[in-house]
Formats: sequence, C-alpha cells, structure tokens
Amino acid sequence: MVGTDHVLASGRNVNVLVLVLDTEVYSNTGGQMSKATPLGAVAKFAAAGKTVPKKDLALQAIAYGNVYVARIAMGADPQQTLKALREAEAYDGPSLVIAYSHCIAHGIDMRKGLDQQYRAVASGHWPLVRYDPVLRAAGGNPFLLDSPRPRLKLTDYAYRELRYRSLADTDPAEAERLLGLAQQAVDQRWQVYEEMATRGAERFPADARRGGS
Repeated sequence: MVGTDHVLASGRNVNVLVLVLDTEVYSNTGGQMSKATPLGAVAKFAAAGKTVPKKDLALQAIAYGNVYVARIAMGADPQQTLKALREAEAYDGPSLVIAYSHCIAHGIDMRKGLDQQYRAVASGHWPLVRYDPVLRAAGGNPFLLDSPRPRLKLTDYAYRELRYRSLADTDPAEAERLLGLAQQAVDQRWQVYEEMATRGAERFPADARRGGS
C-alpha cells in the first residue's frame, strides 16, 4: 500500500483499481493477516482473531483532496459500481476504486460470493461511497454515501464465513467480544460517514492543483 500511496500523492492522472488486493488478507502469499483484515477475523498470524480494526483506505485517500475515491461491491449495487468506474476513468487526476472481493480464504461457498458482498454492504461492514473533488470545486459536497443505513447485524454477515466462525468454535467468549467491538466500529464509522455526507464543501480539503479554496 505504500507504493499506492505514493502514486495517489503524485496528483497525476492515474486510475488505481484495488480489486484482487482487497480480499482483506494477503491472498497472493497464502492468506496472511494484513492491515485490511477486519477486527475479529481469523487469518494466518491472527489465529486468535485480529484485534486491530481494518484501516480505512478510502478516508486516507480522501484526505489528499485531489483524489477521486470510491468503494464498490458489485453484488450489492452493480449500478453504483458502474457509475464509480466511469467517474474514476473520466476524472482528471488520481482515482482510487476499492472493490470488495470475496475470496476462498474467507471460508465461503464461492458460488455465493455476490450474495456475501450484498450482506457485507447491508451490515455496514462495507459502506458504498464516492468522493468526487469536481463537486468540491463546484461548491458542493464531494462525499456521497450510496448505501442505505445498515439493516443487518454484523454477525449475520460475519458468521457466514469460516474466518469468523472458526474463532466462535474454539473460543466463543473471545469471538463474541471481538465481534461486539467490530459492531461498535461499524456503527461509529457509519455515524462519521453520515455526518460527512451532510457537510458543506468548505469542510473538505480543496484540490490545490486547480487553485480551489
């Protein structure tokens, strides 16, 4: 992710699609824990469940002010996915599209991966957002929250995956504790996102390349 961060910070017209990489583990080297691994999930080097929350890559990129950012999940909203990809391609500057990618390391029936993507969004684990600096330059709110409020408990999503269920089988009390904290994190992040969706343009960083303020 360090290399990606350098690319985004360059301000150049570069489109970055984080797709295979955001399986929430290091899939290409065997499913090890990464900074993207969610709180409470089991992975290599986190056999007792990860105890640090997943980092918010979208907010990290939004902080630059001149990066188009979107979080998508085709199984939850294919129209939002298509819209974000089109906007990212058209944007004159760096763009980052973070796509939910179900993975065999999650311990699911891969034939039902799109259904699990839907649950990830419906539970609030994977909120769909877009951030368009063009709207900020025009005086509008650049942060668009595209998914409705969570309507599933996080456990209704998580316990369909072996990476969460395995801890519940071996240490039920710890699994309950971590998933409770993960639910709190989901709720807190949603509150932040809802507040961001109501802000005025001046509360977001300007794209200095265009001389905005």
